[in-house]
Amino acid sequence: MAAFKDELQALTQLREAQRGKWDNINPEHAARMRLQNRFQTGLDIARYTAQIMREDMAAYDADSAQYTQSLGCWHGFIGQQKLISIKKHFGTTKRSYLYLSGWMVAALRSEFGPLPDQSMHEKTSVPSLIEELYTFLRQADTWELNHLFRDLEAARNAGDQARADELIARIDNHETHVVPIIADIDAGFGNAEATYLLAKKMIEAGACCIQLENQVSDEKQCGHQDGKVTVPHEDFIAKINAVRYAFLELGVEDGVIVARTDSLGAGLTQKIAVTKEPGDLGDQYNSYLDGEEITSASDIDNGDVVIKQNGKLVKVKRLASGLYQFKPGTGEDRVVLDCITSLQNGADLLWIETEKPHVGQIAGMVNRIREVCPDAKLVYNNSPSFNWTLNFRQQVFDAWEQEGRDLSAYERADLMNARYDDTELGQLADEWTRNFQRDGAREAGIFHHLITLPTYHTAALSTDNLAKGYFGDQGMLAYVAGVQRKEIREGIATVKHQDMAGSNIGDDHKEFFHGEAALKAGGKDNTMNQFG
Repeated sequence: MAAFKDELQALTQLREAQRGKWDNINPEHAARMRLQNRFQTGLDIARYTAQIMREDMAAYDADSAQYTQSLGCWHGFIGQQKLISIKKHFGTTKRSYLYLSGWMVAALRSEFGPLPDQSMHEKTSVPSLIEELYTFLRQADTWELNHLFRDLEAARNAGDQARADELIARIDNHETHVVPIIADIDAGFGNAEATYLLAKKMIEAGACCIQLENQVSDEKQCGHQDGKVTVPHEDFIAKINAVRYAFLELGVEDGVIVARTDSLGAGLTQKIAVTKEPGDLGDQYNSYLDGEEITSASDIDNGDVVIKQNGKLVKVKRLASGLYQFKPGTGEDRVVLDCITSLQNGADLLWIETEKPHVGQIAGMVNRIREVCPDAKLVYNNSPSFNWTLNFRQQVFDAWEQEGRDLSAYERADLMNARYDDTELGQLADEWTRNFQRDGAREAGIFHHLITLPTYHTAALSTDNLAKGYFGDQGMLAYVAGVQRKEIREGIATVKHQDMAGSNIGDDHKEFFHGEAALKAGGKDNTMNQFG
């Protein structure tokens, strides 16, 4: 970002070149507005954030403690407040991203109303949300810089040059709220051409990173539900190619592709892979199909499908739906093949959808992948679909059982019970949960940890707490004590909601445009003054 004095000098020279026509334009005001609007297009954002992700990936390769994190969001305001909070508490947004969840787009942004995570929502909802998120993040920059410029003006009016110099330095070194978004394109919403067209819209809106899954587009299911159907590798590679071409066409040469495999929990495929010779990729995919060896043509019934598998003729299991079934217990092997194949064909990061948060299980697969692709890295879904309390308590229980410890005080199936909260087992499970991201980054190659649906749950929980008190005996105190007083005492910027929505920015613009005739909202009768 250009220094304030450089922008001011350039705009002063530009005004002077107009020979009086622009005398109503104050170069300092124009410089303020230019600095408060650092990114002009979504492609500016995509190129900037892609570079950030690449630098973060390199930093993680050098030191696994440098992993990254994000929270999912379904509205621009939610994403904005996350980054404002991160910056407020930690002083920087480094290694903090946002995640755009297809699940939340389906559940909260579809014109059809709430939908399950089955790619039934309008595909245009995804790039629209990316654009909305970046609109709010850019507004957070404008809002923060506007306060700095107001403070600068006050310091100058007070003759405090030291304070003015400090504020100019903060303006020149301002860290943007614009961070990478990992954007969920589901299974591509159609064929490879449809994937390419949607990817372009997402990139134009600002996406530097697109996550693509290997499910069948028209049979797509949530990764944590049953009924998932995968595609042969050649189909998935075509969609990876489509996304890469979209990045290259738009000049985002270091765009990031996350290849997600749902094979661990997917027992079905829609197609038998094309194979030309034993051992090729199609043959490997087909080797996992379940079936029954046959020895003569009389074993084949009408509608049966027969393939050559490991040198033998096999009648593959075909369901009434026309789908084919994989052999039980082959999930991890298929995941490893998926991941290696994706990395060898243009993907940058992996996503392995699992049924539980278990570092050992994830590491077991990643270590196998790294035997072929040493720099393999994961984006991992710290999903609210997991019962984290129960899972980690059961993991501790199982570890203690292997050690031969007395477990008579615990009932494994009932470990969610609150009576275990303050026990040694419950406390150790909480410690394992606290360390899950650090351990996963170090031991299982997890570069990026995300929670897909956090604000879906926090919105429901906070609304329930407010409604319980407000419509009950507490009345207005439920809001005052439970919300506003906390906002004031914890320094939450939204307590001045008029300012957060841009009222002060608008007042400054009125002054720029109208001068002394400006009719501003921030005078003595503005009740926001009650908040100091």
